[in-house]
Amino acid sequence: MTPWIVCQLGAREHYAIPRALHRAGQLHKLVTDAWVAPNSAVSRVPGLRSLGDRHHPELTAAPIKAFTPSLIQFEAIHRLQKTGPWERMIARNNWFQKQTISYLRSVSIPQNSSATLFSYSYAALELFQYAKQRGWHTVLGQIDPGILEEKIVIEEHKKNPRLAPDWRPVPSDYWQRWQQECDLANEIIVNSGWSKQLLEKADIDPDKIKVVPLVYTPPAAAQRFQRHYPEAFSQDRPLRVLFLGLVGLRKGIAALLEAVQQLENKPIEFWMVGPQDIRIPPHLLHHPKIRWIGPVPRSQVQNYYREADVFLFPTLSDGFGLTQLEAQAWKLPLITSNYCGDVAQDGINGLKLSEVNADQIAKALTTCLQKNEALQSFSKHSYSSNIFDVTRLEKELLSI
Repeated sequence: MTPWIVCQLGAREHYAIPRALHRAGQLHKLVTDAWVAPNSAVSRVPGLRSLGDRHHPELTAAPIKAFTPSLIQFEAIHRLQKTGPWERMIARNNWFQKQTISYLRSVSIPQNSSATLFSYSYAALELFQYAKQRGWHTVLGQIDPGILEEKIVIEEHKKNPRLAPDWRPVPSDYWQRWQQECDLANEIIVNSGWSKQLLEKADIDPDKIKVVPLVYTPPAAAQRFQRHYPEAFSQDRPLRVLFLGLVGLRKGIAALLEAVQQLENKPIEFWMVGPQDIRIPPHLLHHPKIRWIGPVPRSQVQNYYREADVFLFPTLSDGFGLTQLEAQAWKLPLITSNYCGDVAQDGINGLKLSEVNADQIAKALTTCLQKNEALQSFSKHSYSSNIFDVTRLEKELLSI
């Protein structure tokens, strides 16, 4: 048995890594920035409500160390200072690593065993340096495809400067530190073959890289849900196309908006759910075919999955794209690119875009519009949830 120390900034993957290790009896410590008990008064304070998701019932009895008061102080200071998003993110990563190392100095490991320290990318360098000093094994959870994804995004912004004129890439030393993280990692976990492909192209040692898909547990209501489609779509009952996530250029928004204009005369309605990272062109801001819904609470997201007809995910690059699994849980057919987690099977549970451009998006949606019996078939062939469950993740981690 190898004791694992999981260092997790944020609630990524709903704490799937520590949950899997706790189930296996190998979680020595979960060190995280915040841990808030259900119904805590902290989550009812204005500005702190997002901390209400910082817990998981499966980890109630787990050994957890959190820095919640320090995190609240950190966020308050940076809000007062009005630091930029990149600066705040980098400062938060550094703050978390300092807090964690200070705590780890007091953590003892059972005799005759060597710990494995896990941390997610961009907040792991100092942690791995400390772990190596103690002779520990290091595992990096790579949350995205790394530096080559950044280059894809830069090119997209050059093509569409008016949609995001204030966007700036991360500082160059951000990637230098990431390269050091990869060098110090004994193992690197990525969530998709796409991420593995881009990391290898960036000269990351392929022998270190292990593909482990994300974990997702469908809600009970979704498991009971049955989807139905009208005999034909019309202006009174249009095809409801759901985009859910950050409305930004990396997600293929430029091509999507161009496709909207190609399909103006079709009975199709686009639902844009999520925070907006673009400057919406005036002629599209009040477009009759687009509903700009904006960010919604997690508790309301399922309403859009349930009421939509098809889920559109035309991303230019994603480490996986958890929203694909959420959509499939509600038996919602997918239209996705090839640059993310491999969930959509072309012609089985949805359609794959050969390229992310307006013509391909319009073609796929026209197919759905004209052949709604295909949508019903796609819905019936939604993925089997056990492909992405915690039991599989547990086995993958124990094989490291």
